[in-house]
Amino acid sequence: MATKEDYYDVLGVGKDASDDEIKKAYRKLSKKYHPDINKAPDAEQKFKDITEAYEVLSDSQKRAAYDNYGHAGVDGSYGQQGGFGGGGQGFDGFGDFSDIFSQMFGGGGARQQVDPTAPRQGQDLDYTLNLKFEEAIFGKKTNITYTRSETCHTCNGNGAEPGTKVETCPKCHGAGYMTVERQSMLGVIRQQFTCDQCNGRGVIIPTPCHTCQGKGVNDEQHSVEVTVPAGIDNGQQIRLSGQGEAGANGGPYGDLYLVFRVAPSKEFLREGSTIYSNQNISFAQASLGDEIHVNTVHGKVELRIPAGTQPGTKFKLRGKGVPSLRGNSTGDQEVTVNVVIPNKLNKEQKDALVDYVKASGESVEPQEKNFFEKMKDKLK
Repeated sequence: MATKEDYYDVLGVGKDASDDEIKKAYRKLSKKYHPDINKAPDAEQKFKDITEAYEVLSDSQKRAAYDNYGHAGVDGSYGQQGGFGGGGQGFDGFGDFSDIFSQMFGGGGARQQVDPTAPRQGQDLDYTLNLKFEEAIFGKKTNITYTRSETCHTCNGNGAEPGTKVETCPKCHGAGYMTVERQSMLGVIRQQFTCDQCNGRGVIIPTPCHTCQGKGVNDEQHSVEVTVPAGIDNGQQIRLSGQGEAGANGGPYGDLYLVFRVAPSKEFLREGSTIYSNQNISFAQASLGDEIHVNTVHGKVELRIPAGTQPGTKFKLRGKGVPSLRGNSTGDQEVTVNVVIPNKLNKEQKDALVDYVKASGESVEPQEKNFFEKMKDKLK
């Protein structure tokens, strides 16, 4: 049976990660490996592993069980391996009581702490980019500006005034936390607390940088040129590597996720790579046929209307739709024709229509007015 990968490694976080850090890691990875976005063969399995890891680590009780007993603590197999549910072993299977309660109360099973001074990648950011209908179809280049944290240029991110040094915290010796042990009737109880002298950073800054006040980062306006790919659709997103928040301790910047919002068109409707439109034609054009010009997003094109075209007939204009994001094809435009009946007729039009009815030879039963007479009365 294959050994499951550590849940913390799956999400790429340390075992002391906060709930917020776990949530952000899951959000980032689930976007990256979602099967609808990532078409790699192993993307679906990675997405399942990421989701499974998050379901455990985002639940405080499941996370505690996992920290103490590993995968056996959350998949129900601990009891089958001689744990609390192991039948027939009684208390002998438990080992020393002090060991058990030391694990339960943060002793031998305490999570391994990571180096607080180690480089860490910055957080990801989201940015909504509004586009016109045609901009989404043909793409564009544009500059966007937003606020993000950036490495302080005065101290290069270490938080200390130039010419001074960052010192290891003398209280926690760079660990960022303190461990307190006390004896109880249940055994040794071990608890860990964030160091109150360095606030978990592992270092102290005797002379903070005058620009960032010791934080190592500043909120700045940041601009970046964005290339909007032709064919992007509403709700889709792209990732810009390294355009997110500044990292900590010299770590890399996070990423920026661009989410696109495309305004609707008054004339066209888009579904995927196909564009739909309506075109009005007259009764004469539908009956006799004609060559007309219709609008497309690519400009006006000529469309031949065959004689006898019925209302609602659909015509396809090949290659007049939306380009593929991969750039290897272009969709079509579908035009639906509507035959327009005029609200008012002048005398010549009325006479011509009467002649048409008369020439058609339409009639009804003798005891009733024929269609010609009804039409004549109506026109009067």
